[in-house]
Amino acid sequence: MRHRIAAVLLVTVALLTTLGWTGQCWAQAKIARIGFLTPASGGVWPEFVAALRALGYLENQTITFEVRAAGDNLDRLPELAAELVRSKVDIIVAVSPPAILAAKQATSAIPIVMGFWGGEGLIESGVIASFARPGGNITGVYMLAAELDAKRFELLLEALPSARKLAVLNPGDGWTFTQVRQAAQAARVQLHITDPPGSEGYDRVFDTMARAHVDAVLVLSFPRFYFEHQRIIEAAAKRRIPAMYEWGEIARDGGLMAYGPVIAELNRRVAIYVDRILKGAKPGDLPIEQPTKFELVVNLKTAKALGLAIPQSILQRADDVIR
Repeated sequence: MRHRIAAVLLVTVALLTTLGWTGQCWAQAKIARIGFLTPASGGVWPEFVAALRALGYLENQTITFEVRAAGDNLDRLPELAAELVRSKVDIIVAVSPPAILAAKQATSAIPIVMGFWGGEGLIESGVIASFARPGGNITGVYMLAAELDAKRFELLLEALPSARKLAVLNPGDGWTFTQVRQAAQAARVQLHITDPPGSEGYDRVFDTMARAHVDAVLVLSFPRFYFEHQRIIEAAAKRRIPAMYEWGEIARDGGLMAYGPVIAELNRRVAIYVDRILKGAKPGDLPIEQPTKFELVVNLKTAKALGLAIPQSILQRADDVIR
């Protein structure tokens, strides 16, 4: 009897091997639980889900998501990160520096994928050891946000050459705007740093800009500003204040201008990190990536509504012009 059982097992193993059913396949048959930690409101990015689907993952079949959203209350992030750790997710995707730092504090064992680190000090803050070999349990995408905010500032000035007073929509949480301040000083332009928008939203902030007679506003790279961009567009339009944004989609939705990475590409890169880690890669061995595809989008419909003429130097370089 034992010989028959052994023979059956041998035949079964041989058959599974022939079909490519390895130990890794057994591991992949398990539903992977992905934690998603964000300081803003809302759920998992649709582009991220689509990127995972393109890699062969199906929600509620091979992956599930555990979402923890702080609703702009950054003080909640440490506890939300701890909840994900207690729920024993397989990976945590942490959005923005506050969420990444909270996740790092909560666990040194569960892999963390940065989606995305947008500010300065990634190495200096101890999040990673180096871009080539981050070490520990963290890897992901570095957004170049501070550098790109300065570039957006310069493009906004080029589009509005007579501007002498520009506002900066302030995310709060100790942002220093170092590179934007340097760009403003070089251009001899006065900066108006707003108060952070509170729970009441953007009307108060944009009313303050209008009373200060700013010529335009730079909307910094920050998750909340992306999730709530339609409200920002409406507040800016109501006060007839031109605005520069981070993501091309925002200009396509009615914002005046946007310059930054292609969001679909960044979400694809984050999904690839998740895929590689689920297949056994160690996050500390995966180099930090930076965006390589950027787009400048100009909305001429919005410019016309504001009574603005966008210079040809901008239009000729634009990747997409909304007419």
